[in-house]
Amino acid sequence: MPAKTIDNAFTARQLTGAASDPTHAGALSFMRRRYTKSLKGADVVVWGIPFDAAVSNRPGARFGPQAIRRASAIFDNDPQYPFDADLFEDLAVIDYGDCLLDYGNHQETPATIEREAAKLVDSGAFVVSMGGDHFVTWPVLKAHAAKHGPLAMIQFDAHQDTWFDDGKRIDHGSFVGRAVRDGVIDASRSIQIGIRTHAPDDCGIQMLYGYDVEEMRADEIVTAIKARVGDAKAYVTFDIDCLDPAYAPGTGTPVAGGPSSAKMLAVLRKLGSLDIVGADIVEVAPAYDHADITAIAGASVAMHYIGLLAERRSRLAT
Repeated sequence: MPAKTIDNAFTARQLTGAASDPTHAGALSFMRRRYTKSLKGADVVVWGIPFDAAVSNRPGARFGPQAIRRASAIFDNDPQYPFDADLFEDLAVIDYGDCLLDYGNHQETPATIEREAAKLVDSGAFVVSMGGDHFVTWPVLKAHAAKHGPLAMIQFDAHQDTWFDDGKRIDHGSFVGRAVRDGVIDASRSIQIGIRTHAPDDCGIQMLYGYDVEEMRADEIVTAIKARVGDAKAYVTFDIDCLDPAYAPGTGTPVAGGPSSAKMLAVLRKLGSLDIVGADIVEVAPAYDHADITAIAGASVAMHYIGLLAERRSRLAT
């Protein structure tokens, strides 16, 4: 295999182009992208936020970024399904590594995440962040809204995350309500998909409940999302517990009755016409996983984000 290389995460000489590392070996960056703290020339930044001190049930999502990177090794240098293309032919994607957080001073965590997220967003790159529990979306949302204004939010989740808090709590179950009250997201343009719990307040956000999603085809879900979001700038947040535990056992608060990974990936596949300005995948907790089922689903979500961006770039170039 004379054309093969290894450890592309460190040896890559450019930010574009597929890697050729063996699937079973090599440095485990996300999809073998180059590890670098330089944002120069980057169209997309993949960034880990290893924090799980806000969970209300099982901890462990701090190991999510590691697990997602490891699972992404299955995406080798073949054309990626369902995009049938080398996603990195023209799209410069880097793995920025992880956010450095002080595990002994959680009160500093929100500002630390927001500060680093703002630097990434202000660079002009599209940020794909990997949690971590769902609280990490709050400071990342703030960084995006500071640049783009109030955002439409497309949330794949079993939980509404609209429980009331005092604005100071570090809680993965209340960031959505806080984001609505603080004007970070526009509730009238936001939608939640796969909800299988009840919170006291829907905050004006449209919900597609789990059983409704079960009865709907993927294209019907897409139609509902597009009708709600319209032409607004949108942020996509994907809590892996949106999926049924059969497809994502490795998470902190699993809820039965959810959709399959195939169905939700099919929905993501059809969102390319929306003006999506940022996205995340959260709540992957590998200690409760089996055979990397959940991590593979999480890596697939992140790969779909990048695939949509690669397609958009290709459309704009023609």
